[in-house]
Amino acid sequence: MTSGRPGAPRRRGDELERAILDAVWAELAEHGYDRLTMDGVAARARTSKPVLYRRWPNRVELVMAALGRNAPDYREPPDTGDLRTDLLQFLGGLLHRFDDLPMDAVHGLLVDLMRVPELRGLFRSGLTEHGPVSSLAAMMRRAAERGEIDPGRLTARVVALPLDLLRDAFLIEGAVPSDRVVAEVLDEIVLPLLRAPCGS
Repeated sequence: MTSGRPGAPRRRGDELERAILDAVWAELAEHGYDRLTMDGVAARARTSKPVLYRRWPNRVELVMAALGRNAPDYREPPDTGDLRTDLLQFLGGLLHRFDDLPMDAVHGLLVDLMRVPELRGLFRSGLTEHGPVSSLAAMMRRAAERGEIDPGRLTARVVALPLDLLRDAFLIEGAVPSDRVVAEVLDEIVLPLLRAPCGS
């Protein structure tokens, strides 16, 4: 596959995909999700819209691909032998992927997740299928096997609780939660819940 824009560099495969997803990230930073367009991405990546549409059928899937490319490797979550350390490392890496986006772009994306059903559906499937929720489940299961936490606590809602609380903190405070906030969420809410025997 080559670039479809006259005079643009001839790129194929991974090189072209990196250029396009870099352009998506830059467009998100400059314009936010709501004003991001396929035209704008194509122009910044020095390619053509047909090239974009051959890989991603719509803007939603293109943005989700860029978010996924900037996400931590969920397939190998931290395994330090201590659940608190694992969660701090994992959640910190997850949140710091937004460091180079302005807050209004991140906030706009979260708002659009709530109002655009297609975007919300893709985002939800990305969270659970080989995404951060599955990584949280893996870390918590290992902790349960070590005897750190009660395995009876590992319901779907409890496993996703750290992400739910940090998302709410962002929406309320208008800023990506700091490492201090992540530690407070774990130490004051998540870990005490996981360590408490079921029925207590």
